[in-house]
Amino acid sequence: MVLFILLVAAYGLLVRRPLDKILAERRARTVGAVEQARGAISAAEAETAVYEDKLRAAKSEIFQVRDQKLKQWNAERDQALGEVRASMQARIRTARQEIETSTAAARQQIEGLSAELSMQILRAVLPAGVASTEAPQ
Repeated sequence: MVLFILLVAAYGLLVRRPLDKILAERRARTVGAVEQARGAISAAEAETAVYEDKLRAAKSEIFQVRDQKLKQWNAERDQALGEVRASMQARIRTARQEIETSTAAARQQIEGLSAELSMQILRAVLPAGVASTEAPQ
């Protein structure tokens, strides 16, 4: 029994205490590593959040620039369309004036030709003496 107690005491001094010390050290290292990993994860999450904020800001800026360009292009297009419309209106007015001038000239020509044609018809239909007395009218 004494030998057993000496064996248990020797086991406690020689094996158990160094083993407990090594296990406590490993546990401390493991817990430290876990805490360090958690710290690294939280730092990575913080950097990810900063990156996402920068990304959102960059996207917002890109969309604003794009919207400004679209507005500028639309304004330029509207201006060009306005210029074309004004030009076409001027061409239409010019064409209408030309048509009115041509119409007036055609009417005058028709009136002149109709008087001459009337005279020719009268000469052809009426005898020569009657046509000459009717001509001055």
